[in-house]
Amino acid sequence: MVRAILQRHMSVIKALVHLAIAAPLAHLAWQTWQGQLGGDPVQYLTHFTGKGALNLLFITLLVSPFAKRFKLAPLFQLRRLLGLWVMAYASVHLAIFIYLDLGNDWALLFNETLSRPYILFGMLAFAVLLALSITSHNGIRKRLGRQWQKLHNWVYLAAVLAPVHYYWSVKAGLAEAIIYLVVAGWLLFLRRQKLWAPVKKCWHACQAPKASKPVTRQSALNHGNIHKT
Repeated sequence: MVRAILQRHMSVIKALVHLAIAAPLAHLAWQTWQGQLGGDPVQYLTHFTGKGALNLLFITLLVSPFAKRFKLAPLFQLRRLLGLWVMAYASVHLAIFIYLDLGNDWALLFNETLSRPYILFGMLAFAVLLALSITSHNGIRKRLGRQWQKLHNWVYLAAVLAPVHYYWSVKAGLAEAIIYLVVAGWLLFLRRQKLWAPVKKCWHACQAPKASKPVTRQSALNHGNIHKT
């Protein structure tokens, strides 16, 4: 019954999800306009958008196990929508860092990325999200075929990089950062069979005995000649 209701009203549900996710950004814009961001506006903006992206990433990763557990297949239709919003929040987060924190100094961004591991991890996570967003269109999915799923499995790497990036970036309040790491570990644990399958496949392939080369007539003759000498 619930499944049928979800399927019937999915367009309305998607619209409500869009509104629910866009509302915090709209409120943030209003706070910025009114000068209500506190003593360090740049830090407030950076943390708000970064944590927003991280929260949405975890919600996106929660959709599949939740839908499978409760047999609510229509919820799978929300994954791309949520994933694109993750990218939107992450893009705003990066733009704030580049233009407000670094003063649009791209050379400084390059140096900071190389010298500060937490920035490097954040940039790598953003690169993964960018690749997934670009290839999220159905047309690209059809063209990529099986490779599309392999590419989108990289979201699990982003799920590790992003909370580590946050953990290394905070100077106080480590408890919250640790909670994010624990949640990331839990979400990956739910997919342990899927994540472990390629490792097992590679392991079995490495352990499999190599097929012996077929003995040809010429090699047999050569072998006999060696024994005669």
